Parts: sequence; C-alpha cells; structure tokens
Amino acid sequence: MARLTAADFDQELLILFDAYVHGDIDRRGFLERASRFAVGGVTAAGLLAALSPDFAAAQVVPKDDKRVLTLMVDVPSPSGSGTVKAYLAKPATGTAKLPGVLVVHENRGLNPHIEDIARRLALEGYLAFAPDALTPLGGYPGDEDKARALFAQLDQTKTRQDFIAAAGALKGRPDCTGRIGVVGFCYGGGIAHMLATQLPELAAAVPFYGNHPPAEDAAKVKAPLLIHFAGIDERINAAWPTYEAALKAAGVRYTAHHYPATQHGFHNDTTPRYDANAAQLAWERTLGFFKQSLK
Repeated sequence: MARLTAADFDQELLILFDAYVHGDIDRRGFLERASRFAVGGVTAAGLLAALSPDFAAAQVVPKDDKRVLTLMVDVPSPSGSGTVKAYLAKPATGTAKLPGVLVVHENRGLNPHIEDIARRLALEGYLAFAPDALTPLGGYPGDEDKARALFAQLDQTKTRQDFIAAAGALKGRPDCTGRIGVVGFCYGGGIAHMLATQLPELAAAVPFYGNHPPAEDAAKVKAPLLIHFAGIDERINAAWPTYEAALKAAGVRYTAHHYPATQHGFHNDTTPRYDANAAQLAWERTLGFFKQSLK
C-alpha cells in the first residue's frame, strides 16, 4: 500500500489538524469539524488516525543499532524543574571528543521520532542530546494525545530554563569538545531560536518552522542561524518579516530557506505531512551547516 502524503488530504483538513496538534482545538473539536471531510466510508476518527504518527514505519536508525551508544541521563536544572532527563546518543566506537548537538522535540515531549533524530546525528559524528520537557510530569507517556495534554500543563518559564541547563550540561560533558549547536522542530524550533538569544557560547542554531523570539531579542543572537520554513504555514511565517528585519539590523549571520508547497512538520517522516524531497534537502543543509560551524 502506497504511503499517504499531504496531497491525499484536503488542505483545509491539514490546517485543521495543525490547529489540533498545537492545542488550538481539542480532539472532540477536530473530529466534529473533520466530519465534513469524511466521505466514502472514511470516518473523522479514521482521518485523525491517518494523519497521526507511525513511529515504527519511519524509523531510520533502530534503537538497538550497534553503531550507536544510547543512554538516559539526568540533568540538574535548579532554575527550572529541578532535574530533567535527556536521551544521549553517540557513536559506539572511538574515544575522541565530539561536538554536541542539542535536539529539541515538538510539543509532545521526547517521543521515538526525536530519539531517532538523535541517533541519526550520532552516526554523523555528533554527541546528540535530547532533553524531555515532560520530565516533571512523568516524561513522554507513550501516547501523543496524552503527551500533548501534558505539554499544555508545563510551566514554560521553568521549561526554558531546563533547556538552557541541558545545553550547559552538554557543553560541559567530558566527551564533548565544548562546541555545541541546537536543532529543533516546531516547538523545538522556537526553543532553538530562544537559546540563540540566551547562550552567547552557542555555535550554531537550526530552527525548523519554530516561533520567533521578540524582535528586540534579535540583537542578542551571536550564533549563525539556519532557518527552515514550510511553504504553507501562515501561523509561523507571518512573524518572519519582522524578525528578519531585526536580525538584519543586528548584523546576525543567518540563512533562511522556504520549501514551497510543504506543510508545517514537513521534516517529520512519521506523518503524511512529511515531504521527502524537502526533508532530505533541509537535512543535508543542516548537516552541512553543523559540519561548518561545529567541526
């Protein structure tokens, strides 16, 4: 059976799903509004299931891949949640210190997809470090709907401090060179932007379709930025011209790429919003950027 893509769904339904994913409507609201797209024996619940992640089918680097060493570590976060758990992935062989990449998840916590992203980076020769913002609420619960509901309960002021603490812990690890970057997706893209305004020692930041910081914070950015935008993503793209003007005024080094006709979340290969060509290009650009900035 051919894999479903965004082209298999009405654009209005995809926008509706995006609103659901980001908490603007609840599950019941989605199902009620999606019912008008349910034709030919397909139910609204079936549409939701079709749009939801399939982690197993999209896995690139298996959990038990012998080329990668993984473990969960505790990160002290005295200004945040107290302690935050993080998934560490690095090459299984070799003793040389490695540059570090903080991997920041979407608004569902540290799910299997983000762990897979960390393992992919480990195979590229990085010390990948993926914190779980849901740690104070018990961690990623194994269910995307539950994770989304829990995420809305987080104290974001403390959560931001958790990511700042995680960046410091990564930079200070004995197996890290001390040069660190960050890549984040959706919510994580916003965190990548935020960290670029808070950490002068950050060497590279790659936000994928993330919320922008306040324009006045652009002057604090010291790291070069590589910013990826989906073509059809008004919720994120509308704020870009203002922030771009602030980056230019501050003399920040940045490159922005827009991927035409792609949906928010186009890099996430667990859902039909995934766009293989755009995702591959964005990932190649990301790896090239990290190689230039961190190695």
